[in-house]
Amino acid sequence: MKKRDKNYFTIAIATLFFIAACGKGSTPAPPPNPPPAPANFSISTWEVNGAAGATIYRGVNVSPAVKLVFPKAVDRNTVTTSIGFNNGSYSVVYQNGDSVLLLQPTTPLSFLTKYNVAAATTLKSKEGGILFTPASFTIQTGIDSSRKFPLLTDAQLMDKVQEQTFKYFWDFGHPVSGLARERSNATPETVTSGGSGFGVMAIITGVHRNFITRQQGLTRVKTMVSFLKSTAQKFHGAFPHWLNGTTGVVIPFSTKDNGADLVETSYLIQGLLCARQYFNGADAAEATLRTDINTIANAVEWNWFRQNNQNVLYWHWSPNYNWEMNHQIKGWNECLITYVLAASSASYSIPKTVYDNGWATNGGMKNGAAYYGFTLPLGPNLGGPLFFEHYSFLGINPNSLNDVYANYQTQTTNHTKINYSYCVANPKNYYGYSDSVWGLTASDIPNGYTASSPTNDVGVIAPTAALSSFPYTPTESMKAMKFFYYTLGDKLWGQYGFKDAFSLHDPWFADSYLAIDQGPIIVMMENYRSGLLWNLFTSCPEVKTGMLSLGFSAPYL
Repeated sequence: MKKRDKNYFTIAIATLFFIAACGKGSTPAPPPNPPPAPANFSISTWEVNGAAGATIYRGVNVSPAVKLVFPKAVDRNTVTTSIGFNNGSYSVVYQNGDSVLLLQPTTPLSFLTKYNVAAATTLKSKEGGILFTPASFTIQTGIDSSRKFPLLTDAQLMDKVQEQTFKYFWDFGHPVSGLARERSNATPETVTSGGSGFGVMAIITGVHRNFITRQQGLTRVKTMVSFLKSTAQKFHGAFPHWLNGTTGVVIPFSTKDNGADLVETSYLIQGLLCARQYFNGADAAEATLRTDINTIANAVEWNWFRQNNQNVLYWHWSPNYNWEMNHQIKGWNECLITYVLAASSASYSIPKTVYDNGWATNGGMKNGAAYYGFTLPLGPNLGGPLFFEHYSFLGINPNSLNDVYANYQTQTTNHTKINYSYCVANPKNYYGYSDSVWGLTASDIPNGYTASSPTNDVGVIAPTAALSSFPYTPTESMKAMKFFYYTLGDKLWGQYGFKDAFSLHDPWFADSYLAIDQGPIIVMMENYRSGLLWNLFTSCPEVKTGMLSLGFSAPYL
């Protein structure tokens, strides 16, 4: 190699070492910045028929306009799998550059039905972001206001309601004892003593209205009375609340309530005395019936239920637990009839001091306050449930009835008008309450049973409340009955008349009928129309004597 070539080679190698040395420890140029991740997003708001942001919309029409508003355009390809309308079919109109979705059901929704509208986190924006938080709200459709049945005259409608309700006690009566079954959705062997008293009064009404013949009615009542006299279990002459309709053996109402129930017994005796007065013929069958009813009524040891001569009556007695229920019968409530019958007994009557000290608590049951412009003579705040003014007054006529504590026409009427006015005012804003949808009393409720009242209002209306109040509020009761029948009839009207209860706020209709709710409907409607049961009960000589002994005054006494 020539000297010049060696020099070139040396220079080249040196240059390479220099470049390599300079590269050690140096920072390479950064790669280009990645594109930013698509921003996630939340729904801005929603609207139903122009109303924004509610979690539940009630009374909505069946073809609502539902609008979902987002802060950015959504990816149309993710809408149908991410937005649900109760899994129903709907069309979408995209607005405002696909950031607003207008949903429309492809077929009308059902009336009085809840629908859930939901947007899931699988919804994406056009940029690829996802819905950060799921969103949902509820649409509840409103009432179908169309008339469900042909129009009837008021008298025809009353006939129809009474006759259909009558079927509960006639068609559904226990096949052995003839007594009233407690309810339509319970063990068919369970019959109720108090409800059977209501049933006897319903049968009398059925004869009076020609739903059945007098002979048919007599035969059924004879079956009931014979069973009560000879088969049914009794305790000091009083009947249990529930008993087996075939064997007559007590069915406990609760653990310690497995013996006598004096209040239920009084409802039964009230009905039987009406039957005694109604079947007043001279023939042997009707005469025997009257004798048997007297035997049953006279055997009730009313004064024994004072528990060692206290000046109050006790509701329960058990052969196992004696007086452990310890429930004194004090007013104001549904038990006035118990004291009236106890005072009326020919063999076991109570003196007036038991009525004054026990029932009336020496005036402690008085109220005197005004609610919605109506003064309430007796009872709790706002009156309590309406059955207070029904059960005792199936037989006791409150018109022009007085004692030192109250005018009972005022009591029954004003309590009912307070209950009505409360529902119209609707302080809890329950959907559906109105001057056509009112009446708070004891009834079934979703998953249970309660004594509804203005101070225990759970949004459930019981038809028996308004319809059993016909004698007190005929105009308001008629308006309610027409609404129940014509407007809600496709859901509320059934085999034995109006079902027990319903809610329009959270749509629910009971599938049940109860003896103690159906009975007052037919009986009080008849008292409004003809005074039939009032006239029968207050024609009893012992009732007149008993009521006078307690200090009552009325034209019929």
